[in-house]
Amino acid sequence: MLLNRLIVSLFVTLLAASALSARAQVSPSAYGSQFSITAGAMVSGFQPDYQGGFVAQAAPNYLYGPGVYVDLKLTHWIQAEAEGRWLHYNQYLNINESNYLIGPRLPFTRLRVWRATPYAKVLIGMGKMNFEFNSATGSFTDIAYGGGVDIKVTKRISLRAVDFEYQQWPRWVNSSLYPYGVSVGVGYKIF
Repeated sequence: MLLNRLIVSLFVTLLAASALSARAQVSPSAYGSQFSITAGAMVSGFQPDYQGGFVAQAAPNYLYGPGVYVDLKLTHWIQAEAEGRWLHYNQYLNINESNYLIGPRLPFTRLRVWRATPYAKVLIGMGKMNFEFNSATGSFTDIAYGGGVDIKVTKRISLRAVDFEYQQWPRWVNSSLYPYGVSVGVGYKIF
């Protein structure tokens, strides 16, 4: 009788120990691959900071237009974003802008609420402008400082609830230009 209890106790202990040490097929998040690519589409509204006369000043109209973005996540802390934006709607005197930017992106995962993750970014690239009455076009260095909030809707789909950018075109004509605006969009996680 004592031997039977000892065997049953030993069997239960071994079973419990093996259950505790068993792992699922998925790697733990600390060791698994964190690489992912998310591609998305967005719509934007921007104050172009130009109303004509080759002088930087607030425009009477906001420019609107579509855009695309790609977020590349290599690790938790090493991430990048690339975006293109074409602000060609609601033009004042045929003035429009386009942006092609890339740079680092930093998510604030400790500030995550529900499925929403805030982030900050600094992007650099090229801003293109069509001047009033199609009199000239130009390409300029464009630096964008911004941030926003992404909301994970499903495993693959995310909502870019808000994305704010304050841009600096440091070598624009005879001065600097400071467009700013807001975008919203939807992303799809490819990997």
